[in-house]
Amino acid sequence: MKDTYESPLSSRYADDKMKYLFSPDKKFRTWRRLWIALAEAEKELGLNITQEQIDEMKSHADDINYDVAEAREKVVRHDVMSHVYAFGIQCPKAEPIIHLGATSCYVGDNTDIIIMREALQLVRDKLVRVVRILAKFAEKYKSLPTLAFTHFQPAQPTTVGKRAALWLQDILIDLEDVEYVMSGMKLLGSKGTTGTQASFLELFDGDHEKVRKLDKIIAGKIGFKECFAVSGQTYTRKLDSRVLAALSGIAQSAAKFSNDIRLLQHMKEVEEPFEKNQIGSSAMAYKRNPMRSERIASLARYVIVDSLNPCITEATQWFERTLDDSANRRISIPEAFLAVDGILNLYANVADGLVVYPRVIKKHLESELPFMATENIMMDAVKRGGDRQKLHEHIRQHSMAASRVVKEEGGKNDLLERIANDPIFGVSLEDLNKIASPEKYVGCAPQQTEDFISGTVKPVLERYSSVTDEKAEISV
Repeated sequence: MKDTYESPLSSRYADDKMKYLFSPDKKFRTWRRLWIALAEAEKELGLNITQEQIDEMKSHADDINYDVAEAREKVVRHDVMSHVYAFGIQCPKAEPIIHLGATSCYVGDNTDIIIMREALQLVRDKLVRVVRILAKFAEKYKSLPTLAFTHFQPAQPTTVGKRAALWLQDILIDLEDVEYVMSGMKLLGSKGTTGTQASFLELFDGDHEKVRKLDKIIAGKIGFKECFAVSGQTYTRKLDSRVLAALSGIAQSAAKFSNDIRLLQHMKEVEEPFEKNQIGSSAMAYKRNPMRSERIASLARYVIVDSLNPCITEATQWFERTLDDSANRRISIPEAFLAVDGILNLYANVADGLVVYPRVIKKHLESELPFMATENIMMDAVKRGGDRQKLHEHIRQHSMAASRVVKEEGGKNDLLERIANDPIFGVSLEDLNKIASPEKYVGCAPQQTEDFISGTVKPVLERYSSVTDEKAEISV
């Protein structure tokens, strides 16, 4: 259909696995899983529910009669009760005990938590794949000198691999955050209308122990260790803000990476992949725009801003429940996940296809390195008996003259030639070139990169060795 709005996050960016998690089918199948878990738990705790009823529910766990539910919702204007009704039509024997004692939040909130955790698992696996790609890149280029920049002004050299290690470190922090958030996720359980479980206390004839066990049994059947010990009608929306904060962190890291790539591509040192038939500009046919990196930056801004939604929602909840969270959450949470899914697809695609141009990198280094080498040149001359103060003044004058050639005439940096021709230094151009060798000015960058990969990155990758490699495909 081309006459109805569709979210670009679905049509252009996120992949099928993530889109399915936030689909109506996934939601309603999970509702039925929860109704079955509730009935099983209630039976185990002594309520008059038969195995035949439960088996009937299980036999229709996935074949949802959507037409019945949709028709019913037009009448009752309540999505949960419409699906209770539709499930009951398929399961006439179980119909009297479906949703027994529960509120809408039993299926709604627990489903949201289940889906968010599964979505975080997808995000986690994609982060691991990005870590693998960046680690290979950092290892490959750990010793290739390149200009570093502070304030986007040339500074002491680093290496291409060490710079990649900085991107990698950010992604590892994001992976830690996702792991932490997932480890603390709990189900709402079955808490009732205001979180007091009053309806269940009535069902179990005032037996507090059975009410306590109910949540534990449900959590186990759904694959969670525990439920929130206390809640209102809903689980605390603090969980949503924690989840989206982790997604925002990923967006921040990806944006940093994409901005660096865009700047490097401008300098023609490193480029994102550019396909044979790709068009960079409709007007300027020669252009190779960093479109994928720009897309990462664009989606990242969206996620960072979107992460404020659950913060504001949590801050403005009233007492045990208010419904002004619902419409916002239906949009802000799924779209944050879809956008991050798209960001990580792009990140992996760009990182895996980066093209490095060592000769351009060397050319840029050679244009700046003579200035950085002057202190070493001066120290060597002092060792040969030179006067430090006179040498300093000569270097200052030669540096200013060489700078004028570069900036005003657009010429090559001839500082080393000027020094070689000045008898006060007593050194040949050949010796000066050795002094100005880039490898001498990268400090511990190669070793830092190697130590970081072996000591920090590889243990993480070993822990996630079961995560399979998947080539990141992008649709546009």
